[in-house]
Amino acid sequence: MSAATTTDVSDASVVGVKAPAPLKAVVSYGAAALLAAVLTMTCSGTTTFSLSTSKDFIIIPAVTVPAAGLTGLLTVLLLAATVWAGRLSWTRRLPGTWLHALVGVGFVLAFLTWAGAGRGSTVIPLVTLLAGALSLSVPLIFGSLAGSVGEHSGTINIAIEGQLLLGAFLGAVVASLAGSAWVGLVAAPLAGVLVSLGLVLFGLKYRVDQIIVGVVLNVLVLGLTNFFYSTVLNASKESRAALNSGVSLPAIDIPILSRIPLIGPVLFRQTILVYIMYVVVIVLQYMMFHSRWGLRMRACGEHPKAADTVGINVFRTRVNNAILGGALAGLGGAFFTIGHGLAFTKDMASGNGYIALAAMILGGWSPIGGVAAALLFGFAMNLGYTLSIIGSPMPSQIVLMIPYVVTILAIAGFVGRVRAPAAEGVPYP
Repeated sequence: MSAATTTDVSDASVVGVKAPAPLKAVVSYGAAALLAAVLTMTCSGTTTFSLSTSKDFIIIPAVTVPAAGLTGLLTVLLLAATVWAGRLSWTRRLPGTWLHALVGVGFVLAFLTWAGAGRGSTVIPLVTLLAGALSLSVPLIFGSLAGSVGEHSGTINIAIEGQLLLGAFLGAVVASLAGSAWVGLVAAPLAGVLVSLGLVLFGLKYRVDQIIVGVVLNVLVLGLTNFFYSTVLNASKESRAALNSGVSLPAIDIPILSRIPLIGPVLFRQTILVYIMYVVVIVLQYMMFHSRWGLRMRACGEHPKAADTVGINVFRTRVNNAILGGALAGLGGAFFTIGHGLAFTKDMASGNGYIALAAMILGGWSPIGGVAAALLFGFAMNLGYTLSIIGSPMPSQIVLMIPYVVTILAIAGFVGRVRAPAAEGVPYP
């Protein structure tokens, strides 16, 4: 095995993903190039992109490009990437992550150009598109982090859906009662912890199948929140005003950074909840793979008996990580209500907990990988909304299918086999 191959494989193993065969990357790039070529042949006219807002340091005027010309150029670049990946395949070397990212960005830009071609005065707002994608990704990111923390220590957390939902419910109610979204922000992670305690009690202490426990907890939380919404929160106008008034966290503009064109409005004009997410992702990525705490946690998920023999309390580690995961998911649930200033409604999580689990798996049980996968889901969802607004010929439902198809291909091993912690869901002692 060559040194380059060894480096690529070891880098992939850090996040628990077996590197895909080089030929699969070639096929993926070739498919993207072929689709881009089809888009080139079926578009005409011009496409206009908006790149900045009125608060930016530099106001970049809207850019109008010939649709067929740009998509054709991008097709050529995608073909070049395919050829490059093919050359690497002869030496069994893998394309770098940067090349995956460039191919993805190139294809998305070609698709957006095709979708907006010949729409007259219609402008594709890139800033709004990216900001909306990040917004829709926040609950998914917190949920994927909750799953990663729990499963790396050996606990399967199917209850993320319930933790998100109860976090949204309690965050909205407490914020309305206190008249402050900051108080609701404190209550939301406590709601997630309450659900985690049920998982700890039945899944860890009494050794009930953790998947069954998680599903039951999700159904229980859904039933309880629906009941309280119908009988308490929505019983009268007075109760709605007092208990479910839709209190919102204020948006915080980071000085200087928030005025950088394109990047600033997306990343640095957010609520405190999003900034907390940035910090949590960075800290967890470091702590999981570069700290003693992370090594002990992963040992409990990979080989609990070996961890026990060196003095690690496996049960306590799993309990602590399950509670931490619940708190993270509860914060994600708060984004549905106080993060947007919305009142709580029935089934507000809408399956985001299960999507977060898919993002965790697609990301290889890594915080950074989970963020990338969650952003893919969020971008696809927001792209569907944007296409419906500009009147694109592509049905938005097809766009919403994209991340699910990618996840299925990933789990099936097409874009790289993913491996769960060896002892996840296995009771110990």
